[in-house]
Amino acid sequence: MRLVIALAAAGLLAFTTAAEAQTLRIALSAQPTSADPHNYALTPNSTLRDHIFDGLTQVDAELRVVPALATSWERRDDRTWVFRLREGVRFANGAAFGAPDVVFSFCRILNNETEVVGSFSREVKRLARVEAEGEGTVVITTGEPNPLLPSDLASLAIIPRGLANHEGLRFSADGCGVKGPWPTIAQFNDGTAAIGTGPYRLVRFTTGGAIELARNDTYWGEKPHWAAVRLTPLTQVGPRLAALLAGDQDVIESPSTGDIPRLRGNQAVRLAVAPTTRLIFLQLDFREPAPFVNGGQAPNPLRDVRVRQALSLAIDRGAIAERIMDGVATPAAQFLPNGMRGTIPELAVLPYDPARARALLAEAGHPNGFSLTLHATNNRYINDVRVIQAIAQYFQRIGVRAEVDAMPSTTFFPRRGRAEFSVAMGGWAAGAEETLLFFRAWMISRDPPKGLGMSNYGAWSNTAFDRPAIASLSTMDDAARTGLMQEAGRIALAEMPVIPIHFESGVWAFRTGLTFSGRVDQTTPAMDVRPE
Repeated sequence: MRLVIALAAAGLLAFTTAAEAQTLRIALSAQPTSADPHNYALTPNSTLRDHIFDGLTQVDAELRVVPALATSWERRDDRTWVFRLREGVRFANGAAFGAPDVVFSFCRILNNETEVVGSFSREVKRLARVEAEGEGTVVITTGEPNPLLPSDLASLAIIPRGLANHEGLRFSADGCGVKGPWPTIAQFNDGTAAIGTGPYRLVRFTTGGAIELARNDTYWGEKPHWAAVRLTPLTQVGPRLAALLAGDQDVIESPSTGDIPRLRGNQAVRLAVAPTTRLIFLQLDFREPAPFVNGGQAPNPLRDVRVRQALSLAIDRGAIAERIMDGVATPAAQFLPNGMRGTIPELAVLPYDPARARALLAEAGHPNGFSLTLHATNNRYINDVRVIQAIAQYFQRIGVRAEVDAMPSTTFFPRRGRAEFSVAMGGWAAGAEETLLFFRAWMISRDPPKGLGMSNYGAWSNTAFDRPAIASLSTMDDAARTGLMQEAGRIALAEMPVIPIHFESGVWAFRTGLTFSGRVDQTTPAMDVRPE
């Protein structure tokens, strides 16, 4: 899964050796929105969360579910799971960890008014009951059978019950019996509530500035090498690379793919490249009218399957991967990389056929095309602006008049969460090797009480797709679940409510003297960076 490339030759200032350094300096490619682990499921937020907090489970660098605060788990039946908790664990403030902390944390997630687009409440809404049996056991009953519960729990950070003393707290399908108060986002950002059981504790969080972490000497697991970690968001690729070359940063995320050839031969730097599950895609708007299609006038051409197929056929994914991504991407054939559970076997890359695309537009009643605006980030995904500009050019060639509006991720994501766009370029990485995770969040018809379709901003709804996709969510038999996901995948590829483009590879540059292999989920944990 990984390739580590040594970059050889001279030219950089000498770096302090890893053995001498006590602070690891990491330049993030995107800004964490807050120190609140229940706020928004973004990769930079996950990087910060995983330093400070633990879940009952965790997902390793290869997307395997492994123990964390729970040492083991078993099913009593298809809906009832028993988690045995790790003994002797303490939070960074010295409080002992136990089962009531799990109930408290899940209730806070359910009642978190500052959570963005159901990032975490979608998981707990699928739970019927969460019960503490003493301090050492948690029993979770799901509303429906959920084969991916252990991987879902990895993203749900556990915080101490002492942050709000609620008598009679419980977790059931009808709520927690307590409305508040709950720890606020401000309390996490100022460090008051940012108390976890993870390998580091929060020293300072500032929006747009460096985030300071200190080693948690009471951590239950392997102690990290670094006494302190500084996470600095540098969202522009040029300054990020310059900071590494100047010796101001030790590790940087996502150097420009165009800089990789130029960096070859520099013996002071190494590069890690890891294929990932992060799909870059276009999400289309099914509302009538759509605000950024044909000037916001009805009818909306995107509602016609022939138009959606034409837009997909207009895109040369191979050329984007080769010429814009410099080979650090895999053209998409479907919604997860081929070979993962639920993918359709031996699918070729989605075809490029502009002549057929023009014919489909004419057949759909748009021989002269139509107009739309493409919205995208300009600082979140690898070469995101260049990719969306190339897509706009491909659309122009089939007669679709496309404008590009690219903006910082801090602006883009809240606007997308309010469903303000009609064609938005997004990115998503799987937390487990199952296609149903993408379907569950992005394509199933929206059903907020059940936590389904919470990222379906385009409001696509298709009963033929929903039937197998929803059935797969509660099918415990792996073979049967795979068949249902493949059935749903075939319908989705024919209907194209979401147009897959490519899978990013994660890229990191770091100074010689360190080792880091990269991760499939594209997070950058200081715990994985070690002296050579």
